[in-house]
Amino acid sequence: MFWPFKVISGLNDKPMIAVKYKGQEKNLCAEEISSIILANMKKIAEAYLKSPVKNAVVTVPAYFNDSQRKATMNAGAIAGLNVMRIINDPTAAAIAYGLDNKGRCDGERNIFVFDLGGGTFDVSLLTIKGDVFEVKATAGNTHLGGEDFDNRMCWNKMCFTMNLIKF
Repeated sequence: MFWPFKVISGLNDKPMIAVKYKGQEKNLCAEEISSIILANMKKIAEAYLKSPVKNAVVTVPAYFNDSQRKATMNAGAIAGLNVMRIINDPTAAAIAYGLDNKGRCDGERNIFVFDLGGGTFDVSLLTIKGDVFEVKATAGNTHLGGEDFDNRMCWNKMCFTMNLIKF
């Protein structure tokens, strides 16, 4: 067994995950699991802001397809949020960059954002002009990430060490 849960077939063969949640056995779909995370984030935000949170912009990996984005919107609704927009992670990083550097550069700027995760690599190309952020292109690779770089460095270190020892 590779996972501490069981994947079962739900209604219309929808994948469900059999888990013990709050002391009860439950079968949850991906949207329900995501909604639990979003509901917890909503609760944390409300405690910090000391006011109710109703609206949200949710970020997703650049490689998410339309059905995954729709599922994320559904998860937000289940969590009690009005998901106003779904944006790519690197786009969110570019917006944060633009807001942090507001007023430092006049005119139009092109920004290339790299998001190198543990197992994925996403990029976005944006143009910022004033308060307008225009996404020109975005792409992701689910088979390239930080772990690949770690493995390559270990391999190179091992080869280097073996050459020193003269195997």
